[in-house]
Amino acid sequence: MTGLRERWRLRAMHTIQERALDLFDEKGFGAVTIEEIAAAAEVSPSTVYRLFGTKEGIIVADEFDTMSAEELEGIVDPHDPIGSLLRSVRADESTPEHTPDSQNAGAPPDTGPWRRVRYHFTEPSVRMAACASADRTSQRLTPLIASTGNLTETQARVATNALVFGYFAALEQWYLDGGNRPIADYVEDGMRPLRGIWPSSADYGDSA
Repeated sequence: MTGLRERWRLRAMHTIQERALDLFDEKGFGAVTIEEIAAAAEVSPSTVYRLFGTKEGIIVADEFDTMSAEELEGIVDPHDPIGSLLRSVRADESTPEHTPDSQNAGAPPDTGPWRRVRYHFTEPSVRMAACASADRTSQRLTPLIASTGNLTETQARVATNALVFGYFAALEQWYLDGGNRPIADYVEDGMRPLRGIWPSSADYGDSA
């Protein structure tokens, strides 16, 4: 039953996000109500509130927010969190719905990450929500990063914030440049200064 409920929750979240984005794109973010989103997604307003809390939450929420500590440990390598992040971004971008239409090459995609990401940087309230989400992510990751013993608690906190908010900054540069190149390219380039803290997995293995 837990598995069925979780699958329903994820499907409902995806449907609500897509219908909300349809409305935001059509009417503008500020003009759309939770009630309209619920009607378009064929769920109750209380379901939208329960899953996301706010309109801003619809934009910034993802599966990472609800992962347990055990699940986080399964996807984040504390010795190479940059590598873990890059693998996640590349996997996400390789899915069909995130691949730009070849007929529209050179133009910003109207599906996939572009639809959500642009609101992070065009709507102040969404940006604030995204920064709050990034802070929560950093709080959750800091103990995992500190668990390696390679950094002090203070260093782990600072480094993790650099990682999480650095990803946000790379995402913003991708948006400002028009979203025509893979997000992973921006993340990999932007994270290079942090490789002094976290060498790549291959380098770490060589030094072990």
